[in-house]
Amino acid sequence: MSIKPKLTLLDTTVAVVSLVIGIGIFRTPALVAKETGSSELFFAAWITGGIIALLGGLTFAEIGSRKPFAGGFYKLASEAYHPAVAFMINWLGVIITSGATYAAVMILGSEYLSSLIPIEGINSPFGLKITASCIVIILFIINYLGIKTSATILNIITISKVGIIIIFSFLAIFISGNSTVSTPAPLIQNNSLFSAFSNGLIAVFFTYGGYQLIMNLSADVIEPKRNLKRGIIFGVGVTIVLYLLINFGYYRLLGIEGIANSPLIAADTARIIFGNAGSKIISFIIFISAAGFVNVSMMHLPRIFHAMAEDKVIPAKFMKVNDKTQVQEFTLTFLTAIILIFIIYQGQFDKLINIIMFNDNLVIAVVASTIFVYRKRKTEGEEYTGFKVHPIIPAIFIIFLLIVSFKAFSQDYISGLISVAVLLLGLPFYFILKKYINK
Repeated sequence: MSIKPKLTLLDTTVAVVSLVIGIGIFRTPALVAKETGSSELFFAAWITGGIIALLGGLTFAEIGSRKPFAGGFYKLASEAYHPAVAFMINWLGVIITSGATYAAVMILGSEYLSSLIPIEGINSPFGLKITASCIVIILFIINYLGIKTSATILNIITISKVGIIIIFSFLAIFISGNSTVSTPAPLIQNNSLFSAFSNGLIAVFFTYGGYQLIMNLSADVIEPKRNLKRGIIFGVGVTIVLYLLINFGYYRLLGIEGIANSPLIAADTARIIFGNAGSKIISFIIFISAAGFVNVSMMHLPRIFHAMAEDKVIPAKFMKVNDKTQVQEFTLTFLTAIILIFIIYQGQFDKLINIIMFNDNLVIAVVASTIFVYRKRKTEGEEYTGFKVHPIIPAIFIIFLLIVSFKAFSQDYISGLISVAVLLLGLPFYFILKKYINK
């Protein structure tokens, strides 16, 4: 049965906004301000990140139109290059990227939650690790028992994030004469403007992440040749505007130095606008958003393991489902263990971002490059007539991904080398598992 397109232009635009906007915007501005050190570079980084997200969205929209695979990155890389390559990048994603991403989000949520709990030491690095670990274990138990979060609650969380951005932006812009605004200080610690700018892009790219999932919408959009491109442009455009608005609000109230020294920037902004009570409410909402994101990930990520096990590239144990709860118990336990390892091993949001962006950008660049492979190939002699972008768009996109990936590696080369080792180990593991599973 074929999929019937049902998404209008408005639906597509809203979907793009939902895919991109996460909770990073309530933490990453401090990292960007520290690296860039000036308001000009700070805002230039956010604008550049938005433009690259737009190019990425358009690139993956064409890939999704050409190859509407249910298996996502794995299927794309497998057909374009080789199943071994597909396994290696998914192996890296399973062992490093996914675990680090959910650990980073949970650390962020714990930072905001800890600010509400009057216990000495809970805001220390060790205290945050304990808090984050406890929350992950609670979410593991909830999912293990088969309790599911409703779509309604998730929609409320998404709306609350956008609502916070809009409210903060406009109230901050119209509040005047606030003594907290400071003169921008020379914070740049790097040797050059390019180094400061490119380092700032690491956290910006993390905040704009999600555009690669747009390829999953290709078969659902009405008149995709017309509406898919417009939906991506409008959706990413709305996101850029929202991010610039809230960052201008932060800058309006705190100045560039204040942003750099404000890790819990949403809570600090709420305190200025609404007082202590408002700050606590916002902190709790952001914590719930973080926990909700990790909870949803624990629900859907095991299904990717299920697909890989069906293709016999990982052991069948990963697709074993409890008949009563419909939970992949072994896979869920494995995923939870990986997240906990990253929380305990790193436990700092900024360090985890470097790991994530080195791995994620490298993988996205590899998958994005499949667009050139698929363009060169002809399917049964037929000319592709679907959605298409100019060749320079994916080229620029891939170049920026590799630049940011290299900069993230240079920030934490030890973790980077570990990631490379894990990636390379994926090759022998692929052939070993293939031989073992297909006996």
